[in-house]
Amino acid sequence: MSITLVSNSYLDENSAKIRAKPVPWEGYQRAGLITSEELSLMKKVDRQSKAKVETLLTSDGPTYAALYLRLLKKLQRVDTQSCILVLIADALTDRTTLLLLLDHEERIPWFTNASQSDPELPYGPLLRILDSQDDFVQLKATQILTVLLSSEKSPIQPQQLHPFLNTLALLVVNPSPHKRDIAVQCLEAILSRPECRRAVWANASLVGGLVDILRHNPTPQMSYQVGFCLWLLTFEQEVAEQIQKRFDIIPLLVDVAQGAAKEKVIRVIVATFRNLVSKAPQANLPAMLVAQLLPFAKNLSGRKWTDEDIVEDIQFLRDELSARFESLTTYDEYRSELLSGHLSWSPVHESDLFWKENATKLNDKDYELLKILIRLLSESNDPTVLAVASHDIGQYVKHYERGKKILTDLGGKTRVMELMSHPNPDVRYQALISVQRLVSHPWAAV
Repeated sequence: MSITLVSNSYLDENSAKIRAKPVPWEGYQRAGLITSEELSLMKKVDRQSKAKVETLLTSDGPTYAALYLRLLKKLQRVDTQSCILVLIADALTDRTTLLLLLDHEERIPWFTNASQSDPELPYGPLLRILDSQDDFVQLKATQILTVLLSSEKSPIQPQQLHPFLNTLALLVVNPSPHKRDIAVQCLEAILSRPECRRAVWANASLVGGLVDILRHNPTPQMSYQVGFCLWLLTFEQEVAEQIQKRFDIIPLLVDVAQGAAKEKVIRVIVATFRNLVSKAPQANLPAMLVAQLLPFAKNLSGRKWTDEDIVEDIQFLRDELSARFESLTTYDEYRSELLSGHLSWSPVHESDLFWKENATKLNDKDYELLKILIRLLSESNDPTVLAVASHDIGQYVKHYERGKKILTDLGGKTRVMELMSHPNPDVRYQALISVQRLVSHPWAAV
């Protein structure tokens, strides 16, 4: 892990300004907040040249790492905290050349080993200032924590990981672009660790924030970074099984990939689809069918790519979806559409022959599909879904007379009647037709 992996112009510009600002170290010593020894050490690095500071760190790095963390623990002024955070970040990064930032992974233990002298170090002071009202302090601490946490040799402890992730959850939904950018970069860095993937998945607002970024026309780079996070998450079996149901991710990823100009965006989304198909086909194939992923995969396979991995993933996706979808009946496709929750006016809905042959199948598995239709009527805000579901309820009772009582018992009749006053005219019309069929009496009964 390297600190330049989490980089942002806001942090860079403010760090440069903070390096030039004086800090009243002598005043702190006179007030008894720091010792004379700490003052002496700080004066050697305070606003000194990069080369001089590097020489000191090379000879006495662990001493300075422990010093910075102790000072961060006991000094409360924002400007001082900012200075210490910049010193910590600089210690982890060789700034002796303007042309290249060289990262010192061997320096990370200087900070993590500080726990041997004080169990609260290195994480306690950094986690506390995540609540700072100062943007720079909060974001710089987040950047440094990402480096240290992602470099841990053993699994990260919940008391360290959870407050860190809670901060990322707030940042990822913040209207400020640099806050979202830093949060997503931090997630990219830690999600290679299994305990982080599981903890992120347990934080619904954090995953929801990632998905929401994709819904609001992000830049190609942000699309790639969020896609990369989702790809890493889907290596977890539980995530692959539940992410579509909880976040409706498949149609969204298809839309992003179809509109993407950058190969890397398509590559990471296709790789995510591969994980979803491989690990949890039953949970994801219905939505993939409805989202027309197979035609899209066939289209992608006809393009030229510079990355061999994407060629292999597209081939896998195309072959796997072809094998699974080619034998589907019309009813299988209808069932997939219902399970996905994305109803549209596909030909099957308005086919009398289809309903004549399949209406009673909505009763299978304890009325599984009928209950889904009723749930969509109650939960969906999409006028098309509401109109199609109302229409299908009408077709069901038209071709299965006993369905009227079943629908009434399941609460479907009440909901369809409520939709007769829906603001959308198509929803009102379809609900009206269905209610007429629900309350009508067959000629045979007269």
